[in-house]
Amino acid sequence: MFWQLFYTYLKIGTFTLGGGYAMLPLIQREVVDRKNWINEEEFLNMIALAQAAPGLIAVNSAIFIGWRVGGWRGVCGAVLGAVLPSFLIILAIAMVFKDWKDIPAVEAAFRGVRPAVVALIAAPLFKMAKSAIKDKGQRTKDKGLNALFLLVSLAAALLIWLGHVNPVWVILATILLTLLVVDIVERRRR
Repeated sequence: MFWQLFYTYLKIGTFTLGGGYAMLPLIQREVVDRKNWINEEEFLNMIALAQAAPGLIAVNSAIFIGWRVGGWRGVCGAVLGAVLPSFLIILAIAMVFKDWKDIPAVEAAFRGVRPAVVALIAAPLFKMAKSAIKDKGQRTKDKGLNALFLLVSLAAALLIWLGHVNPVWVILATILLTLLVVDIVERRRR
């Protein structure tokens, strides 16, 4: 299992531009769709934990999936596979970039990569947003709750992006809001 996790995360780490969030669709495709190591609900929970924990989301997800699949050996394989490509690529770039940074073709290549990175980050966000309003794999019967959760997601994104509100406060506020809404809904059902 060490080598399977190492190779899986090595592939993901080698061919992903844009950091941990850009890795999410590749991680999901490999560990949920192809390997069936975890299901989609566990994947969403893993993302929430990986974001909440300090550190890089790619490393945190490698720790979670490595532990789930292979214990300590799985953690070592997944983390090493996730980190090694970035380390080697950054080391190589640092060694030659200082001499190449002013070449127009290099500048153009970096500008050209940006839209692809944005798309790699946006695609899983839309998929996660759809899954976030599901209740254990099925749409919540209360359409109002679905709409509320979607509005809260949009409001949180706008507060962080345009309002420059610290994400910690947004996360705490959404947790409190969700607890309040679920409590109100449960009381009405009784």
